[in-house]
Amino acid sequence: MAGGGVVVHGGSQNYKGGVTTFVVFACIVAAMGGLIFGYDLGISGGVTSMEDFLNKFFPSIERKKERESGHDNAYCKFDNYLLTLFTSSLYLAALVASFFASAVTRVFGRKPAMFFGGSVFLIGSILNAVAQNIALLIVGRLLLGVGVGFGNQSVPVYLSEMAPTKIRGALNMGFQMAITIGILVANLVNYGTNKISGGWGWRLSLGLAGVPAILMTVGAIFLPETPNSIIERGNLDKAKTMLQKIRGADEVDEEFQDLIDASETAKKVKHPLRNIIQRKYRPELVMCCLIPFFLQLTGINVITFYAPVLFKTLGFGDNSSLMSAVITGTVNVLATLVSIFTVDKFGRRILFLEGGVQMLLCLIAVAVMIGAKFGTSGQGSFSDSEADLLLFFICAYVAAFAWSWGPLGWLVPSEICPLEIRPAGQAINVSVGMLFTFFIAEIFLTLLCHMKFCLFFFFAFFVVIMTISVAFFVPETKNVPIEEMNRVWKAHWFWKRYIPDEALNNTGAHVA
Repeated sequence: MAGGGVVVHGGSQNYKGGVTTFVVFACIVAAMGGLIFGYDLGISGGVTSMEDFLNKFFPSIERKKERESGHDNAYCKFDNYLLTLFTSSLYLAALVASFFASAVTRVFGRKPAMFFGGSVFLIGSILNAVAQNIALLIVGRLLLGVGVGFGNQSVPVYLSEMAPTKIRGALNMGFQMAITIGILVANLVNYGTNKISGGWGWRLSLGLAGVPAILMTVGAIFLPETPNSIIERGNLDKAKTMLQKIRGADEVDEEFQDLIDASETAKKVKHPLRNIIQRKYRPELVMCCLIPFFLQLTGINVITFYAPVLFKTLGFGDNSSLMSAVITGTVNVLATLVSIFTVDKFGRRILFLEGGVQMLLCLIAVAVMIGAKFGTSGQGSFSDSEADLLLFFICAYVAAFAWSWGPLGWLVPSEICPLEIRPAGQAINVSVGMLFTFFIAEIFLTLLCHMKFCLFFFFAFFVVIMTISVAFFVPETKNVPIEEMNRVWKAHWFWKRYIPDEALNNTGAHVA
């Protein structure tokens, strides 16, 4: 198939050292930065389906449900601007923060960016827990967004730079694994706090976001800095010592020299965001834009943001809707494990493609079922067996995303950029992702109200487009050292026209 078949061999494949307990532990601790993003993804949808929370901040929704009870349009139950703003404001803040995070990551290192992100997220979680009005609630959400922006910028870069090439995919996917665990924990918390009498359960749900924030902040204090980052700031002896420690070998001269060469090239680039638009970086720029764009248009955020709201819309009871969200969250975690154990064995492309096909079939099935039961009137309900079948298709969809686009959407952009544009590439990846996350979060409930069951066909259309795009334009990057990624682009049928021959110098590899 077009875009495949690229195999890279070279000296970097013979780097000394192996997989050490030290580097695995460091990557696990760093990956906990994904917990803050995942917890927020899971918590917001559950909280916005709780009647106590809605009565406190969005009483118009409850009044509308009571007024129209028995003859309302199910698709429009939760269509409220302020409610969507509560969810989407975080992602707008993360969009802006990601560009500042890029500079912090490059100038001060990956650790300070993670520490700052965790600290700000902690403050936001406290404000959300004690909020008495919608204004303070939104301010807290904005601070959460700043934390997410810094975490999503720094953690994937950290993981890619620390991990040995042969297990880079698995260790990098620890970030996505942490996201899915955060979502599952949030769904379980929501299920429990919804049963608390007194109307304050939602405060506990929002306040517990401080736990992953503390883990990320404290973890950042004790983590080692990456050799790449230490070299960028000019301390070569310390960087070599760190490289020897994380590789578990004294003979790391070849890899260390490659890192120095990459750093020297990076120092010549004074404005990474300006330089990434150069023709020779066109493949990386396009992928750092398209992958997060497509990832958000898979429709996954319909599940992660609004799963309980969606299930209540389709006739599930309060506890049933939250339990259904727990089930999809569990599937999410288990399917991510599949990706972790297969990505470095079978490669990125096969997971991308299989996941796309499975998501497409499930979205069509969900659309047909909802359309057949609710039509355009939005009136109807599922029987228990029909509800179980619908939940099965949604779980199959979540599983496909969790072993394909979910983790690969973070892995591939973080590993394809050379050091000189890596922070800029990750900033673009995060910002594009957050822009369209904000867009989907802001308009989903309105789209559901107006497009009804056809909304799922809308997402299915984009799944078709993105799967075709992967087939033709995304090369395989399995087992390719980051410093030699230009070899992959040069061997690709389409992208080779953008890669100058001099970009391949001093890598010591050849393309087969």
